Amino acid sequence: MSDTVAGTLAGHAERQPDTPFLKVGEGPWMTYGELDAASDRVAAGLRRLGVTTGDRVALVCLNRREAIESLFACAKIGAILVPLNYHLRGEFLRYQLTDCGATTLVVDGPGSAAAADILPDSAVRTVVALDGPANPGWVPYAAVAACPDPLERFPATASDLVSIIYSSGTTGLPKGCMLSNGYYVNAGRAVGPPGFVVPGDRVLTAFPHFHVSLQLNTLMSALVNDASIVVEPEFHASTFMARAAVEEATMVWGLGTMATAILARPVADTDRDHKLRLCVFAPLSAERQAEFGERFGCLVNSEAYGQTEAVPITISQADRPTRVPFAEGTESILYEVRVVDTEDHEVPPGRVGEIVVRPRRPDAMYSGYWGKPEATIRAMRNLWHHTGDLGSMDADGQLVFVDRAKDAIRRRGENVSCYQLEWVVGQHQAVAEAAATPVPSPLGEDDIKLSVVLHAVPPPTPEQWFAYFKAKLPYFALPRYLDVRASMPRTATGRVRKDAILAEGVHDGLWDFEALGFVVDRHERRG
Repeated sequence: MSDTVAGTLAGHAERQPDTPFLKVGEGPWMTYGELDAASDRVAAGLRRLGVTTGDRVALVCLNRREAIESLFACAKIGAILVPLNYHLRGEFLRYQLTDCGATTLVVDGPGSAAAADILPDSAVRTVVALDGPANPGWVPYAAVAACPDPLERFPATASDLVSIIYSSGTTGLPKGCMLSNGYYVNAGRAVGPPGFVVPGDRVLTAFPHFHVSLQLNTLMSALVNDASIVVEPEFHASTFMARAAVEEATMVWGLGTMATAILARPVADTDRDHKLRLCVFAPLSAERQAEFGERFGCLVNSEAYGQTEAVPITISQADRPTRVPFAEGTESILYEVRVVDTEDHEVPPGRVGEIVVRPRRPDAMYSGYWGKPEATIRAMRNLWHHTGDLGSMDADGQLVFVDRAKDAIRRRGENVSCYQLEWVVGQHQAVAEAAATPVPSPLGEDDIKLSVVLHAVPPPTPEQWFAYFKAKLPYFALPRYLDVRASMPRTATGRVRKDAILAEGVHDGLWDFEALGFVVDRHERRG
């Protein structure tokens, strides 16, 4: 089997060209042969536009067929796809687009609107419009995808890069994880032995294409393990399980927050009308897993752990979840896993420390952070990748997740960089200082509490605050609670004591924007 993304697809196209492999939403199925041929044409079209080996091609759009065609097309010419979060706007989008140095940008309608003001500050010289040219000089994707030029494929190796996927900034700005052909293929292979994806499966997912969860967990696991995949354009709790039934899915893969939202829907007589053998939602408590399994009559397993830099780090056998609280399974076939103290010495079973990991084979994890060698060296100190997460190892070798050591907030399935959020809010003329901290969300994961100290100017009203947040921040980074305070608690060296703010939690005197009726409707999330 090939150790490259394009080679794996080509192998399937040669052996079984008419076998359905990919469907996006309610669109038609694409066979292996059709996807291989379509991505050939897109690759040739990109090359005609001047895209060459090593060039970055940024992508801002919803889940759609063209996004997946672009992934394989870039792999075929040695270009590097940079799928960006389609909710980004303003400085969040500007930073990632300029940091990766993309020379080509592929956008849908809302993506073109979000990027319009940023393009002059970027290296982008060619814009490909998925929904028709929005500006003079932009190239319609349909023209790229109809290119008749013969394609000479780039002779990729396992170590050649396929993509750059941005993980959220924690103590600094977001970092672009460089992902290789070998990592894509190995990550897909690793979920086969535990039975998460097996030959003949039909996988349904609503992971966004800019997440490693779609790129590696679901898409590549389906491709490598002789399964097929249905990718929903977006997640809708009201229709997700019905879609699983209609598509005759045997496996669904999503976030724990998705399962919580589905469980909040009214019970229906059709809840068990499906062919599912397995539902994977992570993270999800043991109690919620049992509730979901009982209601929908299927096996639920949430015991897997990973991050953009390495996935899956640990995983359990699909049909034998332990239901131990916060259990994440045992080492996958790809990695050695340790829990260490602050000096990188391994700690005994049961003791909490930082989770570190190293590969058992070449090209089995990320290749470093794009343009940030110092950050790569720091993360890989003592030849172990430091996850920044806290956990413990039990006597049976099962990893138990404890908390994130990083300064980030997990909200709506996204990691929100506190550093970046605080920087954007700090640009407001009324803000002297800002500190973002997580508070528990009823949906699972976190909501955001923003603490601010103001300059001596008239303070904004709740309406004005919300309008500013909505204009400057992706919807998932909007604070739910605003804490206007006279000063921040500080350490002896003057650093803000976020632990003290965390301990305060949600208290009287906060503005709760949701309770005040200030929310971003789904149709407004992309501007």
